[in-house]
Amino acid sequence: MGIGTSLLLIAVGAILYFAVDADISGLEITTIGLILMIVGVIGLVISLFFLSSARRATTERTVVRDREPY
Repeated sequence: MGIGTSLLLIAVGAILYFAVDADISGLEITTIGLILMIVGVIGLVISLFFLSSARRATTERTVVRDREPY
């Protein structure tokens, strides 16, 4: 899950949790919104963790091209 997908889940979850006032038998819209927001935040944290670890792993290396043959 990427950063964009996580932000989308957080936005949809917030809309369902705070703005929608519908009643469906056997289904709580606010609970679904809360679950989507939690999953979105977890996905965002994981995405940012992998993004920062990938940046740390990238280092500059000196490549020597002109060597004397043995």
